[in-house]
Amino acid sequence: MRTSLIFALTGVSTLALATALSAQDLATAPAGNAVVLQPITLIANGQENVEATGGVSVSPDDIEAMQPADVSELFGRSSAVTVSGGAGPAKRIHVFGLEQSALAVTIDGVPQGPTSWHHTGSNVVDPAFLKSVEVEAGAAAADSGFGAAAGAVRYETVGAKDLLTDGRTQGGRVGLSYGTNGRGLSASLAGYGVYGGFDWFAMVHGTDGKNYENGDGYEIPGTEPGAQGALVKLGYEAEGHRIELALDHTEDDADRTIKMNMDLNADKLVFPMKVTRDSVSLKYSSTSPTDAWDPEALIYVTNNRYDRPNYIPDDVNGDMKLKNRTIGGKLQNTYVMGPGNITSGIDWAYNDYDVDNYGDTNRRYWTMETMQIGAFVQGRFEFENGIDLSTGARVDHHRFTDWNGERVSDTGASVNGTLSYEFAEGYEVFAGASHTWLGYRVSEYALLHARTADLYTSPDYEPSKAQNIKLGLNAAQDNWTGNLTFFDTRLKKMGEFIFDEEPYYLGNVDEYRSKGFTLQGTYSWGSGRVGGSFTKADVTQGGVDVLPGGGAAVPVGKTATLFVDQELAQYNLKVGAALEWADKLSSGDMTEAGFYDESAYTVVNVYGEWRPANYENVAVHLGIDNLFDRTYYERSSYGERDVVRGGVLARDIDPLYAPGRTITLGVKMDF
Repeated sequence: MRTSLIFALTGVSTLALATALSAQDLATAPAGNAVVLQPITLIANGQENVEATGGVSVSPDDIEAMQPADVSELFGRSSAVTVSGGAGPAKRIHVFGLEQSALAVTIDGVPQGPTSWHHTGSNVVDPAFLKSVEVEAGAAAADSGFGAAAGAVRYETVGAKDLLTDGRTQGGRVGLSYGTNGRGLSASLAGYGVYGGFDWFAMVHGTDGKNYENGDGYEIPGTEPGAQGALVKLGYEAEGHRIELALDHTEDDADRTIKMNMDLNADKLVFPMKVTRDSVSLKYSSTSPTDAWDPEALIYVTNNRYDRPNYIPDDVNGDMKLKNRTIGGKLQNTYVMGPGNITSGIDWAYNDYDVDNYGDTNRRYWTMETMQIGAFVQGRFEFENGIDLSTGARVDHHRFTDWNGERVSDTGASVNGTLSYEFAEGYEVFAGASHTWLGYRVSEYALLHARTADLYTSPDYEPSKAQNIKLGLNAAQDNWTGNLTFFDTRLKKMGEFIFDEEPYYLGNVDEYRSKGFTLQGTYSWGSGRVGGSFTKADVTQGGVDVLPGGGAAVPVGKTATLFVDQELAQYNLKVGAALEWADKLSSGDMTEAGFYDESAYTVVNVYGEWRPANYENVAVHLGIDNLFDRTYYERSSYGERDVVRGGVLARDIDPLYAPGRTITLGVKMDF
């Protein structure tokens, strides 16, 4: 059935492209015909894979209201995204229970590497620099990039033109906050401006604090804030052209537990650890596009590092250094074609991975590399009969060279389609499907650090693939919106290191699958809004429920969020609250593997923002997270577990509990 649906949508895609080619003389559908809602968008103008089909959009207003200190708080209003707990670099992002490495992740269009280790977080992302975030869940568009197995995550950072107001040509912003329960001090300083065709933006941010305590007063080791970073953007516009150079550095440097996603044997031992991300990109775009010419070009270099310099001498799990360097680019053009537009182009990326292992094994240095080049086309069409269609395809060539110099390569094709029909004003149904070729997936390359020289790549190692199906309903009437999406995502032959038998090897594992539904909606009354979401996801591997081991897939069960924002204009005040809920997790498989049941939890966060009269450039923000001081750990965290070997308790693993009540007072001033 799934294959038939994919082929059917491929046929629809071909028909739509042919229709568009024969209708070039038709007037372009005006942008004013798009139905724009908050926060859910009917399928139009490229939004076919975001909120309208079960995804997530974190807007600048959301970020301003939440003032998130980490990615857990950044996605706190969405039940589709779960983030594990602990220190900043320990946090792992899962969408419908599937880890971020299975999504195409970009920051300002620059692809980010895979997660290096299951004890480390997904990416080093500091919310202080963010303008907005979009999460495509499931069938991703062809121009989302290579490797969009279960969707895509797009982070956008702030720039000069986002902050300049009232015709000003230069300005600055200073921010300072202090929080209880280890949150400590956070400070940022930004300067920006425009002059002639030039614009610039520069910002630095840093944090300093202590370990936090959970709701029971237990100190969680290795959780002190340690994030700091800098962002610089330099742009120039002339005669319809724009060039922008961006430099981005983010790091976390603090004492951490050796396995950051768990509290191992409650020993509280911490060691120096530094995780950094550096990115340099150069982007060209047109500021005066035509129907036939709206180009974009990007070239980038990224460097991700993980340094654990002082662990336990002569231990197999000893000190190590990880490096992942990437150089790549993209060239594309978007042109109007009949009742919509088509984006086509090429992208490429070269990755090399280095592991310097200080541990007691018979091989210290390990290297791998991959090379990908692809061509893509994505069409988005809005027809007058109420039918909208987004469809596209891409072809990629992928090459993988392992640590022994063994090389494999292959070429594969991907296709996607999302079709919607507005059967009554403000009501539409949609269906989407995709088949995605992923190449030779290599996850958790840090696992090489504790291996011996007999580790090999299986001669049967194959490219990975993914299939996505989603169906649903969107509704929008006056001041309310709603969306229901059913999803089914399958990740096939994913590449992982396999340790079931010696010698260990890199090979393909059983299929991961996440299926379920997500429901979301909002109601607005002008000066305020209320919204919420509910997600149920059943996550399996090889047909068996996955375990809460903080890996490539985790059990999610049922989760929900509820939020409210209200502006009190007469007091220059904004107030709001958000609720996060997760149902109990339990199963026979969890019990058999030594995992304890995970209790249900409900957490409430509140905030208020005040701008003093006559000083609207000053904002005072008060936030109280975990208002009722609950003891809990977030879904997708490593679960509580006893590891028994030979009848003897070998490990007592506690989860990393979330912070108890935390009060943060901050001030921002624009000048």
